[in-house]
Amino acid sequence: MRISFRQILAAAALLAAVPVFADQPKGDEPVAVPSNIKQGIDFVYVDPDLSNIAHRHQKPRNWLARLFNGGDDNRRNAPNVIFTDLADGLQQYRSTWGSLPQVKIPAGPALKPGSTGKRVALLRTRLGLGPGNGFDQELSQRVSDYQRVHGLGPVDGIAGKGTIASLNLGAAWYEKRIAINMERAWRLPATRAFDRYIVVDSGNAEAYLFAGDRVADSMRVVVGMPKTKTPMMAVIMRDAKVHPYWIVPPELIRTLTAKRIGEQGLSYLDSFHYEVLANWSPSAPIIDPKTVPWKAIATGKAQPTVLVRQLPGPWNSMGDMKFEMPNDYGIYLHDTPHKELFAQDERHLSNGCVRLSDYRRFAGWVFGRMPQATSSREQEFPLPRPVPVYMTYLTVEPDAAGGLRFLPDVYGWDSLAMPQMFGGTNQIASTS
Repeated sequence: MRISFRQILAAAALLAAVPVFADQPKGDEPVAVPSNIKQGIDFVYVDPDLSNIAHRHQKPRNWLARLFNGGDDNRRNAPNVIFTDLADGLQQYRSTWGSLPQVKIPAGPALKPGSTGKRVALLRTRLGLGPGNGFDQELSQRVSDYQRVHGLGPVDGIAGKGTIASLNLGAAWYEKRIAINMERAWRLPATRAFDRYIVVDSGNAEAYLFAGDRVADSMRVVVGMPKTKTPMMAVIMRDAKVHPYWIVPPELIRTLTAKRIGEQGLSYLDSFHYEVLANWSPSAPIIDPKTVPWKAIATGKAQPTVLVRQLPGPWNSMGDMKFEMPNDYGIYLHDTPHKELFAQDERHLSNGCVRLSDYRRFAGWVFGRMPQATSSREQEFPLPRPVPVYMTYLTVEPDAAGGLRFLPDVYGWDSLAMPQMFGGTNQIASTS
């Protein structure tokens, strides 16, 4: 049965982190996730109106045991196609790469075409090849295939230090990484839960627009850097702003704005299209920046009580549109003037928020049309229907051949998730 928003909005919150600075102005920069919140598997924040996500402190399932040791498959209750693809890929991985001899290869020089010796023989065994004739073309191709599947670069068919280290981790380690990603996917919307929703994957820096249980569209996004990670959370998108302001956070008013004014004078505000308001209230008037004690703010002798905002325009880091998702971490989706970043494979570049490669196509999907602004200043447009947004972190993805491809663990959350899923030892967790 599909869950209506009437039901969702009437439900009590089961998963919500302790609000941080909820009553204090934050501006348009993400707030750091408290260190006491576990990352790796759990959503760090769930919108109070989305009570159907998971139970508080939900215990991870052991998908390895469930799929391979006679436990329940559970795919009849699969969250969505992402989980199903990962489950199928796990089984294929075990029957291919996981079935190979798990022999160790000693450290040493890179192995490449023309190399011979005991280490080459072990490499051939490890990759399922016969004794052969040293490091030949067949072995080079096999190494390239391994590198491609396991996210190693460059894919050059040379078994260097990184490739040897990966092989020596063993297939069981990679199977656990798949299981970790299955657990994250299990916490996404269940099959037939919503008519439509959005999944933002900060692992691969992609956004997926789901219509029912299929991906109707997808696009590249820019997500948080390793120092400013985009958190895993579930929220509800309710409205969007066309020609948005960029609101300078209070801390940046002190460390950036006031400092620059001290260096360049008040012309800095005009040069970068800023205006100053008396306070953070909705009806605050625009004031003369000469009346603000910028020097005292820069030195910490006075607190910044004014609001500083950058006017809409091509210079604004929000671009032409900002999609609002109320949450205590200051995370939202928005356009950007830096379109060139979407051509890069590495797109972990933001301060935590999500930049959209095609905000017009995105807006057309969530609104059913592109909202038409009637002013060059900021205008707010409520969505016809709220849209759930799930932010997750997937480091394994299906490939075109029906298998899987591993991605770099940019945030280090797979490493954090290993003890959460499998304990402090190498033992597999209980199936219960």
